[in-house]
Amino acid sequence: MGKELLLKVLNHEDTGGQIPWVPFSGVHAGKLKGYTGKEILTDADKLVESLREVHRLYEPDGMPIVFDLQIEAEILGCHLLWADYNPPSVNGNLFDKEKGIPGEDMFPTAESGRIPIVLEALKTMKREVGESTALYALICGPLTLASHLRGSDFFKDTRKDPDYAAALTSYCAEYARRMADIYLAAGADIIAVVDPLVSQVSPRVFGKLFHDPFQSVFDHIRECGAKSSFFVCGNASYQIEEMCKTGPDGISVDENVDMAAAKKITDQYNIAIGGNIPLTTTMLFGTQQDNMKGVLDLLGTLDNKNNLIISPGCDMPYDVPPENAVACAMAVHRPQEAEAMVANYSAGSAFDDIDITIPDYASMDKVYIELFTLDPDQCAACTYMVKSVTDIYDEIRDIADYIVYRYNVREDIARTAKMGLKNLPTMCMDGESVYVSVIPDRDTLIAEIHRRYAQKHGETDS
Repeated sequence: MGKELLLKVLNHEDTGGQIPWVPFSGVHAGKLKGYTGKEILTDADKLVESLREVHRLYEPDGMPIVFDLQIEAEILGCHLLWADYNPPSVNGNLFDKEKGIPGEDMFPTAESGRIPIVLEALKTMKREVGESTALYALICGPLTLASHLRGSDFFKDTRKDPDYAAALTSYCAEYARRMADIYLAAGADIIAVVDPLVSQVSPRVFGKLFHDPFQSVFDHIRECGAKSSFFVCGNASYQIEEMCKTGPDGISVDENVDMAAAKKITDQYNIAIGGNIPLTTTMLFGTQQDNMKGVLDLLGTLDNKNNLIISPGCDMPYDVPPENAVACAMAVHRPQEAEAMVANYSAGSAFDDIDITIPDYASMDKVYIELFTLDPDQCAACTYMVKSVTDIYDEIRDIADYIVYRYNVREDIARTAKMGLKNLPTMCMDGESVYVSVIPDRDTLIAEIHRRYAQKHGETDS
């Protein structure tokens, strides 16, 4: 039974070579029934209908109810920007003008915001498939929730006012603990603490300011008798050990992380690791054979198959062809059959036919900022990297221009490859990678742009 297998992995037991499959199908679930992302995130009946289809088609051992990191921020008063094919994004921060910490009266209850929609869907799926399939409840991690509340200035706070950054994150950790209680009471088996912005701070800063808040969340989930997963996006390779030290039962990573290298670290701490099928190049734009081969190749890089979960690297794009997710499920559940089907298959690039021209940076009068993102509407780290530029644009418009590329657009994927970029999000200036999976604070970014403009025009730095 799939649930039993998945819980065995999170209990760090020998599974005899069997590996669980967890399709992170957030708004993609709506596509299966013809609903938009907003429809399933605001209507319990449509959400349940879509989740039933995920369960029927993808044969999951575990599955999330929703993949929406903005539920908590919305309850706390942040303004959301809604989209048809993505979860909403935060575009109005509570404390972007003045530092603050929400009060005790702002902690969530089962009646807060859109929580009742999630609970209704969770309880229904628990009745229908809960014996055979483990149900994930996803909560916004303390660091990302703090960033939702404070905005991009939060990264400056970590340097200029670390006591405030730590206090706000501690509040968000208590918020996470209470969210976990609400979902566990409704029958969730696994609480996934999803925090994309963990990859955007250094291990030193994480260990000093954020280790304790995160550990408190995982300790609490364990004390409640449930299992936990620490879900991070972006190039978190250097952060894996710090994540392990916070004590989750599992860690999930995306395609920016070398799974084999990361697993060597998680194995040292006896923590499960999940991931990391590429979301766009494989799942969105690849063929069924690409997806089967991608999973099999990933498994081939791993010597130890215990403490392992196979899943998409993050929330699946809305338009992933269902047959591609089915192919991934087959490769995990029936690897010998999948191997036979791709035995003579050689994958070619889906982007070789796209002609990309690199700008002539030297001839440009202004500094040219290129923001290479996964999807700034869905990826929190990408959102805040883009905001770091848009928030200061009125101050730099005379000396800099910018453009945003998305890794869910074929031409932009080809451009990312031609630039030789390996990690997203990345900010380039005049063709040079300047900030790789790091969100610069306002003062640092403005100073760097002025320095480059002066250099471009033969002026001295000042």
